[in-house]
Amino acid sequence: MSHDWLLVETLGSTPAVVAQGRRTTRLVPITSFLRRDPHLMAIQTAIGETLRAGHGLSSITPKNDRVIRTEVVRMTDGRIHGVQLWVGPPDMEPPERPIPGAAVWHLTSGTAVATREALANRGLDTDAGTSTAVLAFAENFPVSDIDGDEARALAMLIRRRPGERFCGTFHLNDFRGEPITVGLVARTMLDPDEQQPVCRVMNWRAEPDPPAGDAGSNGAQQAAEASATPGVHRALLDLTSWTLLKWLDEPAPFFDWRASLAADHLVHPEDRHRMRRMAADFASGTACGIVRMAAGNGDGWAPVHVTVDRVELDDQVYAGLAALRRPDAAELAALAPA
Repeated sequence: MSHDWLLVETLGSTPAVVAQGRRTTRLVPITSFLRRDPHLMAIQTAIGETLRAGHGLSSITPKNDRVIRTEVVRMTDGRIHGVQLWVGPPDMEPPERPIPGAAVWHLTSGTAVATREALANRGLDTDAGTSTAVLAFAENFPVSDIDGDEARALAMLIRRRPGERFCGTFHLNDFRGEPITVGLVARTMLDPDEQQPVCRVMNWRAEPDPPAGDAGSNGAQQAAEASATPGVHRALLDLTSWTLLKWLDEPAPFFDWRASLAADHLVHPEDRHRMRRMAADFASGTACGIVRMAAGNGDGWAPVHVTVDRVELDDQVYAGLAALRRPDAAELAALAPA
């Protein structure tokens, strides 16, 4: 094997390699990735001992010809999401280690808790931040048209089925506006304490490779082909919870989509019946209406005109393609009671 650091996801029954150095390898079982490596058994032992110890270790292979170094990738709740390992001659120093981050996406509430390392890999400014942060789902995905990797990841979030996993790369800009590539691996499971579905995630700063180019699904193509309109901000929604999943355009400035990370609290309580009516309208096609959402200035409520089409991200997995804008005077007048 080469002398790059390997990142191994360890949440499943078999450790799987997700990155070699900064190259994403998409969940290859380590027994397949290292099938011809004479040190495979020693490496598997080192991974198991690292997980039991809960911290990085250094060991030597039986023939004393290789050193195995490991580091853990730990979430703030103590759960280890993966192990980084390096194997090389005893007289060689390992290369600079890419620093992975960890996160937990709470699928019921629509929140994501991320470590400082995960935020830095995502391209956010962490200089003045704390060691962790709570994000909205939409902050985990780039503001852009949707590609195949994103469609598959979002479909997994909507399905919420324990045991599903995803590995891929996202192309986005950091807080300085510089283009970056982020590798990400996620696995859906039930939280043992709350019995709620979560995705446990690792991310890393990946090599800048070109997007795959495939839209991944008819729904992804439909979302990509929906042309941007001045004053209209497109986004993808989870139709079961109205959680905002991803912005296709720059986020709308006229309501505070981060005001509450639970979608039920984003909409005025008296307008939730309109959301239920819009959900029923999907049976016959496009749904639209005006609802009050948390105001962008943090004070009160702002009326927002919402038009939603249903798009298929994966086989029988649907998201809402929402177009959000300020209602005009005539629309507001028609809405006002007589």
